[in-house]
Amino acid sequence: MRTLLVGVGLLVVALLLARPLLAAQAGQGNPTGVLGSVNALGQEVQRPPAPTGPAPRLPDGTIDLGGEGIWVVVPQSQQASMRSAEALLLPPAKALMASRKGTDDPSAWCLPSGVLRYGPYPFRFIQNHTHKRPTHLYILFEYMRTFRQVFLDGRTHPADLEPTWWGHSIGRYENDTVVIDTVGFNDKFWLDTRGMPHTNQLHTIERWTRVDAGHITTEVTVDDPGAYSRPFTVTSQSTLAPAGDELMEYVCAENNQFGIASGVK
Repeated sequence: MRTLLVGVGLLVVALLLARPLLAAQAGQGNPTGVLGSVNALGQEVQRPPAPTGPAPRLPDGTIDLGGEGIWVVVPQSQQASMRSAEALLLPPAKALMASRKGTDDPSAWCLPSGVLRYGPYPFRFIQNHTHKRPTHLYILFEYMRTFRQVFLDGRTHPADLEPTWWGHSIGRYENDTVVIDTVGFNDKFWLDTRGMPHTNQLHTIERWTRVDAGHITTEVTVDDPGAYSRPFTVTSQSTLAPAGDELMEYVCAENNQFGIASGVK
């Protein structure tokens, strides 16, 4: 009975998190400016569309990535580019991917999901600033209450890095785009839910561009000569959630015995 209750609880959380995404899709082209009803757990919910006005800026004029709200990746917005990258797998990496099963996914065992797998969990950007350009950017991720730290103060990558799940990130501003350069990854997380692999040679360049008040486009160049024949780029889009939405507490234990981790599909 306890396992059943936990399973229902996880399903509820998943559907609630997906609700803004479904609403965003349902509202495309809606002339009224209000999204059509979305059935979430038997409830009829009205969700306003993401705003399209000018993107806000920090006091010094730097683009504000959204300290006032949370973002959600649009479903399936990066699937096409991930599937095309599969043709670039080197033979050992291709064999490794073929050997993987859904139950092997580290995120199913409550481990970090990696730099490309934000959806469907919402996230928030925090930029430290007073009257100067930010020196640090933090990305707070609802999944496992994890965070990323990006150094914007001009430093370089350390010469000798200990491989980690999120790597070491340095960044810079290019007009309204934040460019994040990350190295020092371990080889444990999957690049997608199908098990696309990587090695500790992985190097990513992310370009986060806030195109207006409610939309961000992301381009991630993946360079890993240990697993792929050449670099490739993964694109995705994110929308700003309605005012009042907040990150929820999501805590996952490594000995989770429900769902994929226990072999249940």
